[in-house]
Amino acid sequence: MKKVAVIMGSDSDWPVVKGACEQLEAFGIPFEAHILSAHRTPAAAAQMSTPKPTLPVIGIPMKGGVMDGLDALLATVQMPSGIPVATVAIIGAKNAAVLAAQILAVSDDALAARLDQAREEMARQIASKEQKLQAGL
Repeated sequence: MKKVAVIMGSDSDWPVVKGACEQLEAFGIPFEAHILSAHRTPAAAAQMSTPKPTLPVIGIPMKGGVMDGLDALLATVQMPSGIPVATVAIIGAKNAAVLAAQILAVSDDALAARLDQAREEMARQIASKEQKLQAGL
């Protein structure tokens, strides 16, 4: 199975990004995590970010600043043509991991089955919550 690289620009991103790592781990997907800054460690960031044609890039816009993450979202979705970056919700780290898993599952039947099981479990949880709601009305 291919490994997923999880890259953040600062250790302050870790509380959010950790959710992606936990989700990857839950799916049994090997990963590595790095703090790389385009401003403070440009050579290392450039080496790690060199596009690999078979590896998808998924952006996790972070909250913060004057625009509370909207600027990060807009920057992520405005990547130049030829360098696609799939983007999830602001602080959507868990969904970034699920999206990476879905992409990898195209060529990994065992991972596809784990994704199916996870979706079935979510559906069971919602059905249980609905049953509790209806019983309380």
